Amino acid sequence: MNSSLLIPPARVVFTAADINSICELVGGSLRTGVLTRGPIGKQLEQRFAELCRTRYAAAVSSGTSALEIALRALEVAGGEVIVPANTCYATAGAVMHAGAKLRLADIERQTLALDPMDLERRLNENTRAVVLVHIGGVISPHTPLIVELCSKRGIPVVEGAAHAVGSTLNGQAAGSFGTAAAFSLSAANIITSCEGGVLVTNDERVDREARTSRDQGKADFTQNFHTRLCHNWRMSEPHAAIGLTHLRHLPRFVEERNQIARRYDAGIADCPSVTPLAVPNACRSNFDKYIALLPLGTDRSSVKQRLRAEFGVGLSDEVYEAPLHWQPIFAGAAERGSLPVAEELCARQVCLPVYQGMTLADINLVVTALHKVIAC
Repeated sequence: MNSSLLIPPARVVFTAADINSICELVGGSLRTGVLTRGPIGKQLEQRFAELCRTRYAAAVSSGTSALEIALRALEVAGGEVIVPANTCYATAGAVMHAGAKLRLADIERQTLALDPMDLERRLNENTRAVVLVHIGGVISPHTPLIVELCSKRGIPVVEGAAHAVGSTLNGQAAGSFGTAAAFSLSAANIITSCEGGVLVTNDERVDREARTSRDQGKADFTQNFHTRLCHNWRMSEPHAAIGLTHLRHLPRFVEERNQIARRYDAGIADCPSVTPLAVPNACRSNFDKYIALLPLGTDRSSVKQRLRAEFGVGLSDEVYEAPLHWQPIFAGAAERGSLPVAEELCARQVCLPVYQGMTLADINLVVTALHKVIAC
């Protein structure tokens, strides 16, 4: 992180009490020699199951591995998996590593999530699963419709919930809508274990497969018999200790980020050139990201460079800078121009800094800088 920045793109905060708690937990792990799949990881899993109101939760090495494990458990190999064009590499990569063909769908303007009408057009007899991604912590009001649409065809929905720990729709928690959900606990998210992820589900078979898959295909941790061709996707106890400690602050973090978002909304209300991504009334977002749209045709790179150079304000990467079919590795997944909403909005979006401990002065500096650079 550039120390010369007055406002960094993001900041991870651990209090002195957090650090002491983590050290105590890790110390216990080191003293007992239980360094993975131990009691700390089980506590983290229990907390996630309670948070998402699901029967099961399995801690794994990353949100990416959680996605791939879920797709493998749903036996998508040989078929197609539909994902939104506006999502990160991990979503599409998990599909292909699980042995399925990637099929892209367009997004809706209101939430940057899957467009249910475009999704319905693309469902076919080869569709083995749909990945519904909650962008920036926003759960689309169309989520129940998409789940019902797929359920009628016997197609499971996997929630890409990397941004959505603690978000709700009509009081229902992210992670509880689909057959399974994948959360990320990377340093870029509201809750972190440094690196890690969690797979949640109400399906006993999916949970059982997840626990086998994360341990290199071993059906039993105590026996060296491998039944699946898998990877080491375990979460260590030190990582679980960090995640468990951070997770205790989730309600406060969500409330603080909502306060920051409201101040941003007020600050750029008189700047018609910048349009915040509005959170639907039924959704309680965790504001993992604060997304705003620049005018069509704006040179985003220039805006970000000026904010940094002239005002010391850093913006993080977008969610996402380019749609998946513009990524070289996924070239051919769709033709340019065939997913117009994703192509337009990927080019226009920016993420304003949101992190714990932001002051009103920090927020005002970001807003003032935007006004001057965008010439509202």
